[in-house]
Amino acid sequence: MEEIMPDEIIELFKKNLNESAIIDNRVETKTAGVKKNSYSVMWLQINPQNLKDAIKFLCTIQFPHFAIISGNDTGKEIELIYHFSIYYGERFKEISINLTTYLPKEDLRIPTITDLIPGAQTAEREIKEMFGVIIEGLPDLPNIFLPQDFQKGVYPLRRDEKGLDKIVKKEDEVRKVE
Repeated sequence: MEEIMPDEIIELFKKNLNESAIIDNRVETKTAGVKKNSYSVMWLQINPQNLKDAIKFLCTIQFPHFAIISGNDTGKEIELIYHFSIYYGERFKEISINLTTYLPKEDLRIPTITDLIPGAQTAEREIKEMFGVIIEGLPDLPNIFLPQDFQKGVYPLRRDEKGLDKIVKKEDEVRKVE
């Protein structure tokens, strides 16, 4: 397969997804190592309802290497970043592709991508346990990151009332122990 450059990949996404699917995009060129070899990092912000279509399309360019889903509680939303790369393992050709989406806390639902990338199950389960995101189509399996008896409705990486403040003692009480 002929190598496609990052700007061309963004144009392909724009051409193949509906107009409102891509909210924002950018390409960063970074350097690493003694010889300052450059590599590219692509960022595409995708509407949540178009995320799975974006990943399906990515699979048509080249089956991507899936790394992880990272999450962040921004206050009103949960940010999810799906980290992929193409040309994985090809010296000086690998391109990191990060698909970002924001879920409003009133509707923390996103479809599973395990039918496209089976190895994503562990990362999806982590997002479910740590942020309370409902991964539609993911089997309801026991916790793998939190204890089995961990309090329901508490999500350790949330910054709001559903986060650890619900079960952790207040700061003054922690200071007493120190």
